[in-house]
Amino acid sequence: MATWTPDPSFYPSPRMAMKAPQEKLAYVAAFDPDRKKPDAIAVVDVDPASGSYGSIVGQTDMPGAGDELHHFGWNACSSCLCPNAPHPHSERRYLVVPGLRSSRLHFLDIKPDPKHPKIVKTIEAEEIAEKTGYSRLHTIHCGPEGIYVSALGNPEGDGPGGIFLVDHETFEVRGRWEVERGPQELAYDFWWHLGFDTMVTSEWGTPKTFEGGLIPEVLLGAKYGRRIHFWDLHKRKHLQEIDLGDKYQLVFELRPAHDPTKAYGFVGVVISLEDLSSSIWTWYREGNKWAIKKVIDIPAEPADPDQLPPLLKGFKAVPPLVTDIDLSMDDRFLYVSCWGTGDMHQYDVSDPFNPKLTGKVRIGGIVSKATHPGAANGALNGGPQMVEISRDGRRIYFTNSLYGAVDPQFYPEGIDGWMVKLDAGENGGIEFDPKFFVDWPKGHRPHQVRLEGGDCSSDSYCYP
Repeated sequence: MATWTPDPSFYPSPRMAMKAPQEKLAYVAAFDPDRKKPDAIAVVDVDPASGSYGSIVGQTDMPGAGDELHHFGWNACSSCLCPNAPHPHSERRYLVVPGLRSSRLHFLDIKPDPKHPKIVKTIEAEEIAEKTGYSRLHTIHCGPEGIYVSALGNPEGDGPGGIFLVDHETFEVRGRWEVERGPQELAYDFWWHLGFDTMVTSEWGTPKTFEGGLIPEVLLGAKYGRRIHFWDLHKRKHLQEIDLGDKYQLVFELRPAHDPTKAYGFVGVVISLEDLSSSIWTWYREGNKWAIKKVIDIPAEPADPDQLPPLLKGFKAVPPLVTDIDLSMDDRFLYVSCWGTGDMHQYDVSDPFNPKLTGKVRIGGIVSKATHPGAANGALNGGPQMVEISRDGRRIYFTNSLYGAVDPQFYPEGIDGWMVKLDAGENGGIEFDPKFFVDWPKGHRPHQVRLEGGDCSSDSYCYP
């Protein structure tokens, strides 16, 4: 008699996930900014013992052009072991890949051949719009009872944006997640505290305000996202909104503590209208409410206007543009991508209210165009953007493109894609792996990275 056993890549606790075997493959979303040829999921060899280490070893093209592949995820993960909605016999087998521009949702099976995922289903934008009222799919997370998808607007390109659910076995769209939306209108990222039955959501803008690029009048008018929202995860109702203030624009990536007994997390704010700085904030429980505190300020750097794109010339400075953050599995190190200056920062956040800078590298950047020890040519453009951390916290991978319509506003010469890897010391400190520089094939730009078997932003846990 066969016995069912849980997927070996599922772990009940983050502490156990840190002991997982080292990843050998990375899956990377790659998109054509001209929307002429199909986007793809590229497979990168990240096994140092392999002869093809640091190179693309497989690629799955999407069925049509114009998807703008973005923040994809898994059909199932460690949250399947949670006691409130257990599905221990699900498998981490399918990549769930949304098109931010096309609003299509693709399902790729990696089990038969992990280097050549196979598309097994595509849900068209019309079906999603009909069943949910949503459009412009942004982020995928596997929850205890299904696949959660965030969407940035409605089919007309207006608000509200929100979240819908997809069945993780049949891949059928179930419907809109929110029962009571409250004041929430704008959407972007979402995550949760399973131990506190709380969902957290952040804000960018409606599709009409970003699909042609950032609109200066909207930005300077403080009309992009500036709030963070807290929800009852079980009742699907809005509980609380915190407004960071109108000088803070573009409240992006959310990274809650992995430890389910800890009720705090980090959110990055792309830009301050006051001084072009970026900031990191810690949200936390205060009595019976949620509160938030700014814990890191990253200043803009003065620059010669001649070296700046038209959008920034008048400011005579390079903004850091914190566009992604990621938290190590032990909740100790926070990685912060500064896409404008070209810096990747590592902070010790053992005390989440007093981060300490413990490491920093520079690559690309609007003005610095810093190179890499493994790059064949000198000046590099783009900057640290989508960042992913191995489960043991020792390897950090990142790519350099933000969004097709926004890239040329800050890098008018066009972005030549690359992917790099950092090695992290046990007690902090980061350095480039000189043997790992993926010079991305022309015609595509790389975006989100997912690691085989899971990573630090793919899974949530119910046990400390």
